[in-house]
Amino acid sequence: MTARPAWLGKRVLPQGPSGFGVPRPTPPLLRDRRFATIDILSRPSSKSFVSTMSEVPRDVLRRSTWRPGCPVTVDELTYLTMSFWGFDRERHTGEMIVHDSVAEEILRVFQRLYEVRYPIEEMRVVTFREQRRWKTHPTGDTNVTSSLECREATLGSSWSEHAYGLAIDINPFHNPYVRGSLVAPELAGAYRERDSRPGVIVEGDPVVAAFDAIGWGWGGRWASFKDYMHFSQSGH
Repeated sequence: MTARPAWLGKRVLPQGPSGFGVPRPTPPLLRDRRFATIDILSRPSSKSFVSTMSEVPRDVLRRSTWRPGCPVTVDELTYLTMSFWGFDRERHTGEMIVHDSVAEEILRVFQRLYEVRYPIEEMRVVTFREQRRWKTHPTGDTNVTSSLECREATLGSSWSEHAYGLAIDINPFHNPYVRGSLVAPELAGAYRERDSRPGVIVEGDPVVAAFDAIGWGWGGRWASFKDYMHFSQSGH
């Protein structure tokens, strides 16, 4: 584990014609990224997997990306909290907003990831402010595991599965979106190569197997481009 650098999330990249930041070589400190988790919820007191499932609290909804006009109603969403292991080899509590229809099976997936101690850097609700900042001032080094994001599909014009809470991105920096020369996050080029570094998702590993068990598809299997972070109910 290495110390989280003070510049993380602060060095803005120039934007390219696609709207993404211009890719830059992966900084040496991020080539084998293993930062400690910043806790936003109390750490679990039990060594066993602990989870909760509830309506989305008003304060959480306000800081999320949900807004009137999103393709899912608040009543169709569920707020989850759950135990996870960080790269610091400590237990943490994460949060996630998902579609109500998949809440229980998502908890089963993350219980399995907890059992095999798959490391996650951050698991929390993406905020509206963050989403806007990533679009206008990209830093290319985000690594938030999350589900609900009321937005269009990447380089698309229709709603993303994330807008319904029916998709999850896991450790995006370790598992980037790769499409030709485009890499997102933009500093994650060192992770185009899939190997055994902690946090990397590869075919046949426990992460893919856990989502396979609930019938979800993985973006690492797509033919024309790869979205290694992405799992969704529809497979898209």
